[in-house]
Amino acid sequence: MTNYLDFEKPLAEIEGKAEELRAMARANAEMDVEGEAKALDRKAEQMLKDLYKGLTPWRKCQVARHPERPHCKDYIEALFTEYTPLAGDRNFADDHAVMGGLARLGDQPVVVIGLEKGHDTKSRIERNFGMARPEGYRKAIRLMDLADRFGLPVIALVDTSGAYPGKGAEERGQSEAIARSTQKCLSLRVPLISVIIGEGGSGGAVAFASGNTVMMLEHSVYSVISPEGCAAILWKDAEKMREAAEALRLTAQDLKSLGVIDRIIPEPVGGAHRGRKDTIAAVGQAIETELKALAKKKPDALRKSRREKFLSMGSKGLAA
Repeated sequence: MTNYLDFEKPLAEIEGKAEELRAMARANAEMDVEGEAKALDRKAEQMLKDLYKGLTPWRKCQVARHPERPHCKDYIEALFTEYTPLAGDRNFADDHAVMGGLARLGDQPVVVIGLEKGHDTKSRIERNFGMARPEGYRKAIRLMDLADRFGLPVIALVDTSGAYPGKGAEERGQSEAIARSTQKCLSLRVPLISVIIGEGGSGGAVAFASGNTVMMLEHSVYSVISPEGCAAILWKDAEKMREAAEALRLTAQDLKSLGVIDRIIPEPVGGAHRGRKDTIAAVGQAIETELKALAKKKPDALRKSRREKFLSMGSKGLAA
């Protein structure tokens, strides 16, 4: 059963009517409603294209958070072979919001790291809704150290509303762990490719997304704060999230024009949740293309170009 977003309600009505007609025909073999059902299908298809042609920033946030959108675990299972998960930060615990390990992308051995939100109530609680604790970032650092030691490219899959803000996380040094993870990203001497597959929230995302190449899916979002959080701070009203989403410039298209990301990966019409296999395949192809380009660079050049890239962000705007 399709999970429709608020702005997709007119589409839900049309697709629902088409399904009702077909259900009636299945119950009564003498009824011929296929022509009417196909007409509704065509209308729904055009409406879907129109809805997704000009999504507002807030609607993109809704699409990026869609529960049926492919998550990190889906990408790892579909794109990587010989995946060997590694657990724990060798300090406190294993954080299930962060998953990662050794794998192969085609013939290329890599280290893959990602933030996993979960897909149902049980897994979402286990994964803490994709909000990493300090031990999650320290696990990521451990995996990046391993990649650096053995010359393995790092693939980071980002999907989080932000780092976990709980009391225990703060007591165990959340901000320091995020800063160390970001520092580790910038100091790697191997290729680091980061892909924002859903939400990229605040420093919790930057700690994985400080890569040589940063890519976003077409309807993903990436921002310093959620629209609801921004609205609550600026207007003391979380219901102003639509205005906040406009102001934050959090869409892939805005961030590409600002030079924050390097590449946008197209999604099927209707978003990644309506074409999961095609979306995952597109992400895999984009990663392989970028890996081939980065493989030509020497270790010191990879680190230097990555650091210069992030240090220079915003300089064009200041100069203007």
